[in-house]
Amino acid sequence: MDRRRFLKVLLGAGGTLIVGIPARAAWAAPTPLPLALLGDTWTRLNAFVSIEPNGRTLIGAPAPEIGQGVRTALPRIIADELDADWTRVEVLALPLGVEDRDNGEPRWTYGAQHAGGSRNIAAAWRDLRGIGAAARWLLRHAAAQRWNLPAAHLTTRAGWVIAPDGRRLDYGELAAAAAQLQLPDGGVPPKTAAEYTLIGQPAGDVDARAIVSGRQLYASDQYWGDGYVAVIARCPYADGELEHLDDSAARAVEGVEKVVTIGARTTLGAIGNVPLAPGVAVLAHDTWAALKGRAQLALRWRARHGGSATTGALAQQAVTLLKGAPSTRVLTRGDIAKALHGAARRIEAEYHVPFVAHACMEPMHCLAHVSNEHAHLIAPTQEPRAALEVVRKLTKLDPGNILIELPRIGGGYGRRLDNDYVAEAVLLAQAAGKPIKLMWMREDDMTHDVYRPFGLHRLVAGVDRKHRITAWQHHLASTSRLWHRDTPVEQLWQSEMQPDAWPANVLPTVDLAWYALDFPLWRGAWRAPSHVSNVFAIESFLDEIAHATRQDPLKLRLALLEPARQIPTAHGALDTARLANVLQQAAKAIGWGTRAPAGHGRGLACAFSAGGYCAHAFEVSLRGGGVQFHRALAVVDVGRVINPLGLEAQIAGGTLDALSTALKLEITVEYGTVRQQNFPDYPIARRDELPRAVEVLPVASSATPVGAEDLAVPGAAPALANAIFAASGKRLRRMPFMHELARMG
Repeated sequence: MDRRRFLKVLLGAGGTLIVGIPARAAWAAPTPLPLALLGDTWTRLNAFVSIEPNGRTLIGAPAPEIGQGVRTALPRIIADELDADWTRVEVLALPLGVEDRDNGEPRWTYGAQHAGGSRNIAAAWRDLRGIGAAARWLLRHAAAQRWNLPAAHLTTRAGWVIAPDGRRLDYGELAAAAAQLQLPDGGVPPKTAAEYTLIGQPAGDVDARAIVSGRQLYASDQYWGDGYVAVIARCPYADGELEHLDDSAARAVEGVEKVVTIGARTTLGAIGNVPLAPGVAVLAHDTWAALKGRAQLALRWRARHGGSATTGALAQQAVTLLKGAPSTRVLTRGDIAKALHGAARRIEAEYHVPFVAHACMEPMHCLAHVSNEHAHLIAPTQEPRAALEVVRKLTKLDPGNILIELPRIGGGYGRRLDNDYVAEAVLLAQAAGKPIKLMWMREDDMTHDVYRPFGLHRLVAGVDRKHRITAWQHHLASTSRLWHRDTPVEQLWQSEMQPDAWPANVLPTVDLAWYALDFPLWRGAWRAPSHVSNVFAIESFLDEIAHATRQDPLKLRLALLEPARQIPTAHGALDTARLANVLQQAAKAIGWGTRAPAGHGRGLACAFSAGGYCAHAFEVSLRGGGVQFHRALAVVDVGRVINPLGLEAQIAGGTLDALSTALKLEITVEYGTVRQQNFPDYPIARRDELPRAVEVLPVASSATPVGAEDLAVPGAAPALANAIFAASGKRLRRMPFMHELARMG
């Protein structure tokens, strides 16, 4: 019964048909919805689909939109099952669906509302089809009653119910009557794949027109009357405190109303894992006054720990650690010492992965209005449920008295899985007694991120006389992103390595170990977390093994993937045949095995992430201390494709982001503080430094669909490194690559 879903059909004001789906049958309490989704009267309903008498169809999109296309893809799943006319569909962003249980705990009325891990499509596939199919069933049976015909004789298409003799009724004409009907106890079966009309067809983003015309509202565009704008001067040390404050000059700035001190995270233990920095906030009537006031603060900070920390010393510490005993033995299969000793050849290499920032185009922002009875937030968060917990713990309000709106987000990449900016906004709204618009500047965002972890990978392989890999050792020294997140020490490795990752899961003798690096810098999830670091090392090393043993890198990988089989992993079963297929298709498309033009090199890499499969292939040459891309392509298998245009955008965008990061980006620390302040110090690759186009080749599949938000990120860097080696004979084992490319000339 846990997996059962019960549809609720209710009649809204003015004859509006509303079809909703609670995640549990017992959930009966209502949730506030956007007014447009409820017809003419605000009626508290749990609704996803609304069909109004004038024929307008409204579909609610529950997942936060960070640019991954779910505000288009998820409603199209419903619309296809409904047989709606997509040109008459309006998609509305839903707030966090939460209400009170009898015990005061939250009841989630829209199911999972989350943006991260490429999970939205897979999680919603079954339920959303059921919502659309149920609405279509009701409309068809309402028409059958009006015409006195068997419902089985009627068809639906593009917002119409059609009789065998050609008569037709618009959905809007049937909405009121349909809402009076009862759904069958056995449920309504969804369409077969052959009946899809929207699923699998390309569609532009539903917000595209608003975005390009400047009408799309982000959190940073919104204001509340009679409120303050807040900016914060934060402690530059990851573990520091305020030693001295003189705010007299700041308070004298025209427009400044308050100066509020925010304590360190350790004084706010009730909010758990939020990486909150100590700070001094300036509250003013406008942003300019707040910034002028902040500039006038006389501050002195003190580092409690790590004030002399540098990333250079961290790298040396990693080298030293890898010579000793590991913090955790992640996986041991067979006798690795014996296997390496008995190998015909031993191959080893080290790969360096630096800290990187998220650098979202929209820095962190949040609007908060808090009273003793209610809290209202406009929060660009990837984790609205976690944001709710932050608000609850700071305000002691019941879930049903907290409204969190989820605007479109100007980039997330995992940064907005942490809700430190939400906590700051709530604390300041409480202190001010007025609505607060918290603004982060670019420098705040760059120096107070939750960074992708630093890591040093040491890989060793033993091969036999037939060049088969017989032993695989992967040791990683890294700064766990679970550090300072109330995670037991023995579990810190879990964010850094996957014991079931390919190719360790297909080899006979394996030794995976993790070494804990301590460093006073907050870390967090960055696109395809842990995969992005590990795949770079693993896929680069496989190419090194192939070169050392005079094998074709493609054939080496394919041999490891044979025979075709399903291998259980924490991220779903790895189908080796599907991974081999994307590799083969990418190789064929790039011309693998044919002679490349003089000075050109081709490289391959593959990845399995969040249930999807991706293989990259690049053809490059080196020129003037940089890399020139001649071709760039990615073959992807995400199961059934919901929106091909959206998939292409995600894969191309992820590839370009990964290439920019691999080539140019690094966060460094000196004397306990982050050196990079803004984009001049953190130079995201420009257009002429990246491929002119990324060819995206989707694999036709009927498998359950999965997301592609981060799928293209892990394999891009190793494919590029392998292509550069093929072009130059030089191995790039340290990111960012541009430092080494400059030395190569």
